[in-house]
Amino acid sequence: MDDFPCFTAAAVQAAPVYLDPAATVAKAAAIIHEAAGRGAELVVFPEVFVAGYPYWNWTMNPVAGSPLYERLYRASVDVPGPHVDVLRAAAAATGTTVVIGVNERGRHSLGVLYNTVLTIGPDGSLIGRHRKLVPTWAEKLTWTPGDGSTVVVHRTPIGPLGVLACGENTNTLARFSLLAQGELVHAATYIALPVAPADYDMAQAIAIRTAAHAFEGKLFSIVACSTITDEMIEVAAGDDVATARRMRRPNSALSGIFGPDGNPVTEPLVDDEGIVYAEIDLARCIQPKQMHDIIGHYNRFDVFRLHHNTTPTAPLVHEPVAPGPLQGPWTPDESEPTG
Repeated sequence: MDDFPCFTAAAVQAAPVYLDPAATVAKAAAIIHEAAGRGAELVVFPEVFVAGYPYWNWTMNPVAGSPLYERLYRASVDVPGPHVDVLRAAAAATGTTVVIGVNERGRHSLGVLYNTVLTIGPDGSLIGRHRKLVPTWAEKLTWTPGDGSTVVVHRTPIGPLGVLACGENTNTLARFSLLAQGELVHAATYIALPVAPADYDMAQAIAIRTAAHAFEGKLFSIVACSTITDEMIEVAAGDDVATARRMRRPNSALSGIFGPDGNPVTEPLVDDEGIVYAEIDLARCIQPKQMHDIIGHYNRFDVFRLHHNTTPTAPLVHEPVAPGPLQGPWTPDESEPTG
């Protein structure tokens, strides 16, 4: 690799227009233009930004929360589709690479929703669609797992770019696969999680995970997290005062940009809406690799080796059946009715 780009990255900490995909992609397009106006060439949005996270899975029992699945399904998007086209147009108009989380509808079943992270190139092309491999804890009530075909590093104008969603950033093997594919820019998407156990500091957890991957991989990591709104609280808490109070818990979101030494490049943003900007120089990734290169000299692949299955999964596989010894290809007789 001879080209080590220098560019401005933007980590977006914002809330969607809850369960409204059209209004949310319009908001995202406006943020893309705003960030590009500040010189950003990479803009990273939160997990399932379009159009929101199913908090009711954490605050209600499955029976009580079940009707909300339909609301989320109707607020989800097709990939490709018209809502994605709005995002692609904004990326093309500004010449930015965009990473954004969406709820993606499965085309073959009404019971399939994916937690998907899209990567859109500066020409507006959809260059990546990563589906979260394992929904975390209560998320299993909503999302279908993805497969290994989408754990991919993309060659982009701002460098080799990989993405993971939320808890996937604790998956050592998924992270190692991205590193082994040459990742130098990592985008991590998160949601604010005030519904986690009381002793769990989400902002701190995000910072630890982001710093760990940046330091282990000697790369830059851009982390973007959503925020909590009254609309989300109203849907997930209803009349439950204790749940509503819990959903306003501080230190539930953190967004920022971390460098190859594991430290923040600039001060992260906690809880509030805003955009964190930082200058990235990929040449800073070179020298640290001399000390610890876990995908090169600082490993023993005769001792440890990762197998990554990149075969897409499908609910139906068509396999041709060979004709029997007295059978040939069937052709319709001209006298046989074909209607």
